[in-house]
Amino acid sequence: MSENEQTTVVVIGAGVAGLALGNFLLRRGIDCVIVEKHSREHLAQRQRAGALDSRGVRLFREWGLEEVVVGPTTDSTDREGMPLLIEGEKRSWKPAQYDDEGGQSVFCPQQVLVRNLTETFLRDGGDLRFEAGDVSLEDLDGEHPRVRYRDADGAARVIDCAFVAGCDGYHGVSRASIPADVLTCHSHDFGYAWLAVLAEVPADPLAVMAVHSRGFAAQITRGPNASRFYLQCPLTDTLDQWPDERVWRELGARFGAPVAATGRITDRQLVPLRCVVYSPMRYGGLHLLGDAAHLVSPMSAKGMSLALNDADVFARAVIQQVEKNDPSLLDSYSETCLRHVWNTQVYAVEMTDAMHDAGDSSRTGEFRRQLALARLARMIE
Repeated sequence: MSENEQTTVVVIGAGVAGLALGNFLLRRGIDCVIVEKHSREHLAQRQRAGALDSRGVRLFREWGLEEVVVGPTTDSTDREGMPLLIEGEKRSWKPAQYDDEGGQSVFCPQQVLVRNLTETFLRDGGDLRFEAGDVSLEDLDGEHPRVRYRDADGAARVIDCAFVAGCDGYHGVSRASIPADVLTCHSHDFGYAWLAVLAEVPADPLAVMAVHSRGFAAQITRGPNASRFYLQCPLTDTLDQWPDERVWRELGARFGAPVAATGRITDRQLVPLRCVVYSPMRYGGLHLLGDAAHLVSPMSAKGMSLALNDADVFARAVIQQVEKNDPSLLDSYSETCLRHVWNTQVYAVEMTDAMHDAGDSSRTGEFRRQLALARLARMIE
């Protein structure tokens, strides 16, 4: 092995964005290397969002990767819709009314999608390097960006490339490598948090949401024997204030009936709800993808699909540059992605406000609660 390796694209991070991008490039014969700081076992077990909208499903199909999407499906023409409880009264919300393309969406836990993308990438000859430490990016504004890291054995590695894809999340090294005066951060804080609880409880139906005067609540499938429960709570709450007994009691109150099945709680987090967009999404040879560039309210269930859109746009831009020596798609990468990101943020903010303001009026008042109820009336039958 030479002192400096050579490749076309170095992908930082093996989450959904990085692995999807790696698979897209591999299918068109574009050399790439994915470096990931965690172990393969860690990624396979890390619980994250589980919803992939019809746009995301379509992108995988277009790239010949429909095999990686495994999970229960919902069709936008489904007449029943998703159960929505308003003060305990069962209604029906139709996601199709807010699906940008219609078609089939999938409940696919992120760890399942990551596992499938990893297996496919390695099976097809992809170069994926786990446990990469001390990653640093150099010469991003030059002709030949460089990525340095230490491999699992502690050996120093250097890769020269044409492009770096920063897919290492909100707290990763990629965005931090861009000079602060280059980036503009736009953010919106909703003023409340979710208590997110992972429990060994099957979800039937696959998803149910509740609007209640005590706050929003939801149960979403995370696999055949696991569910993620959400409870709206103040930003000042701590995990110590939410023992198991209180979690199940509060869920029962907001759902209007005791939870049908309870089980061992394996994880709990407090998640402040916010939306964030960084602009531009490109600095020299570095392109930001997924959470490295933007966060969307989890209420929208659009995080994975936004990451996939970034991967699709970037992959097509690199292919056009390599195959046709045409940089036009690369030059417009940030603008193209941000247009889609902002359209998604519109949906995310409207959905988040409606679901939370329609219940607890103590924060925004009764006028905003009535407005939110009117918004919900457009989504339900």
